[in-house]
Amino acid sequence: MIDLAIYDMDRTVTRHATWTPFLLHCAARRAPWRLVFLPLVILSMLAYVLKLIDRGRLKEINHRLLLGGVTDQHVLEPLVNSFAARTVAGNVRPGAREAIARDKAEGRRVVMATASYRFYAAAIAERLGFDDCIGTNSVLGLDAQVHAKIDGENCYGPVKLRMIERWLSAEGLTRAHVRFYSDHASDAPVFEWADEAVAVNPHDRLLRLAADRKWAIEDWG
Repeated sequence: MIDLAIYDMDRTVTRHATWTPFLLHCAARRAPWRLVFLPLVILSMLAYVLKLIDRGRLKEINHRLLLGGVTDQHVLEPLVNSFAARTVAGNVRPGAREAIARDKAEGRRVVMATASYRFYAAAIAERLGFDDCIGTNSVLGLDAQVHAKIDGENCYGPVKLRMIERWLSAEGLTRAHVRFYSDHASDAPVFEWADEAVAVNPHDRLLRLAADRKWAIEDWG
């Protein structure tokens, strides 16, 4: 039996979302000419808002546009590391650092569970002292190249809960007490599953849900 503290990443641990900034970071440093595709990136986001594509497909399209269809892991690694360092230096909520320190002091296994791609979220999680990172996986070819395609499911909404449960099973862990933090109502399935739910800087929909369910509400700055 193990006590867990599970954190969403974007706008929970971080102040701002990270996926598009990560792609722009990579494009600017590796292939600046790819920035000419920014109008197509905006169009893909509009297609998502209009519900013409889902979030997973949006990620795949923008990955291909700004990073390329396939990227060698050795090329990607320094870009991931530099972006993770920049994120930890300037895009982490002060309250997140305090919560992570508190949960670790309580003996909890501290886990990040994010819809962002694991190949860069794990680098951010490691720098912040997380023990594990669950995230959206990308296809890794036999040639050790990262493909612009999701491997399995996008770790979002009810899928996030399924991926957390699969991770527990794969690690051979049995939950004792689970504390879960997120800023977004899309994580309602995990909030409901957790023993202790904490809405962090919640948007209106989650604020209403937290008030109705008597979940804790925290401002992490």
